[in-house]
Amino acid sequence: MEELLLEDPEVYCPYSASGTVVGGLVFANYGRREDFAVLGQQGVSPRGHLVLVRIGKISYAEKVANAEASQAEGLLIYPDPGDIPQDLRKLGLFPNISIYGHVHMGAGDPYSPGFPSFNHTQFPPIKSSGLPTILAHPISAAVAARLLRQLTGPPAPPAWKGQLPEVAYLLGPGDPGFRLQLGVHNVRQSVMINNIFGCIEGKFEPDHYLIVGAQRDSLGPGAARSGVGTAILLELARTFVAMVQNGFQLRRSLLFVSWDAGDFGSVGSTEWLEGYLTMLHLKAAAYISVDNAVLGDDKFLAKTSPALISLIDSVIRQVDSPNRSGQTIFEQMTEQGQRWENEGILPLPMGSSAFAFTSFGGVPAVEFSFAEDSRPYPFLNTMLDTYDNLNRALQGRLPAVAKTVAEVVGHLLIKLSHDHLLPLDYWCYGDVLLQKIAHFNEYNLQLKSRGLTLQWMYSARGDYARAAEKLRKDIHTSEEHNERLLRMFNVRIMRVEFYFLSQYVAVTETPFRHILHGRGPHTLQALLEHVSLLRDAPERFDEVLFRRQLALVTWTLQGAANALSGDVWNIDNNF
Repeated sequence: MEELLLEDPEVYCPYSASGTVVGGLVFANYGRREDFAVLGQQGVSPRGHLVLVRIGKISYAEKVANAEASQAEGLLIYPDPGDIPQDLRKLGLFPNISIYGHVHMGAGDPYSPGFPSFNHTQFPPIKSSGLPTILAHPISAAVAARLLRQLTGPPAPPAWKGQLPEVAYLLGPGDPGFRLQLGVHNVRQSVMINNIFGCIEGKFEPDHYLIVGAQRDSLGPGAARSGVGTAILLELARTFVAMVQNGFQLRRSLLFVSWDAGDFGSVGSTEWLEGYLTMLHLKAAAYISVDNAVLGDDKFLAKTSPALISLIDSVIRQVDSPNRSGQTIFEQMTEQGQRWENEGILPLPMGSSAFAFTSFGGVPAVEFSFAEDSRPYPFLNTMLDTYDNLNRALQGRLPAVAKTVAEVVGHLLIKLSHDHLLPLDYWCYGDVLLQKIAHFNEYNLQLKSRGLTLQWMYSARGDYARAAEKLRKDIHTSEEHNERLLRMFNVRIMRVEFYFLSQYVAVTETPFRHILHGRGPHTLQALLEHVSLLRDAPERFDEVLFRRQLALVTWTLQGAANALSGDVWNIDNNF
């Protein structure tokens, strides 16, 4: 039995199952679904064994969910030097440092899914389906190297091989005599958390507001994790207060929020969303997160819902790069001929409060950050995430980069809170839908051979595009300063994101109801994955399930198109 002393006893995986398991060990690269598929092709089964995976590519929660689906007994997660530098003298981790991360496949309090945790006594106890049933624990690179040296079995594919010293990277599970025991003894307890709010009221549409938020908590010092974002949030609040005192008029209200319990899965923001969901879809125009705002200074990243991309594009053309004199951020990102959208736009990550706002609340959201182009900031979610280490990683430019992020957010807030017409791109979803639906075309023959069609989904997308075009024409031909019309148009624009939340699934069981950015069988991605079985595994295709998934997607799209059309007498559908 292998017995190892973990050097970092305070670092753990919140929401891991507790207990003790014994088994062999299998190496599964990053723990993605495709990685487990490769193991199957190599004849290596994780069933009944522990699985060792590298940090990166997907979240801890996704790694654990994939290992659980493969019937593994537990998961160990380590930082490979190929992904995260290991020499502290050159701004890397010590080999004996492990990295913290929660493993709830969801957001918010996992013991009140879909409900706010404002008062535990008023709701029945419910357990989130995203909680794992297997053990999970972070380990260091040094411990991972010792374990990997014990493995036998087929060699890992070349792309799986990291940079641990004297490690051959075999898949395992090792000699029959090699058995590993993992014990996890997490203690569950309820803790009171506190979100802190500050508001500047708008003059003309005070009941419509923009929200900017930052996580306040962190496991360790949290310079990058929470410190920089909190500093930016406070400075933005101070600046806008001064602007208003000097005569600047906000059309819409600004809400500044410091979220608690972010390190446990955006608990503070998600619980607030759950408590005020009905109000939010009527009043919240957009959410901006400044979490993890500075992790480097090479590349500007916007993890965003599509409705904000065109506005972000206009803003980064006005803000100077923090490390390229005489260049804007846009010019820095495109100086080699690249399209900045290809380099800087990413989907909303599940661990972000911005993800919860869009996928759960139906509010357009973005999380901004600067990152290193060549290597990641190595100290995130460790006890080494200090101001000095972060500033050293940026070669003393931390204040300048943080100031640039604040300027980007400030410009965005000015446009969103001041412009007469809310500058959200409701039209873009017509193109987004077209791009995603195009992936279905390659399966038309297989569907037709079974007497199935996607025509109603295509029609719903067309109706959305026509509704967006009609709204554009209505705005263009309307009186520019008619306050009643402006408010009506703004309400329709503001609610577009909300109408992509499926109304046909239960929020307590499927909280991330957005059919494009959410998670679950109701999403467009789930429908595509199911349809792809017609080619990859036709015996697993379920026609009844397909019809249900198609209906969920189609009627959500049709509902969004109908809502964007405005008045009910403008809707033209055949039943």
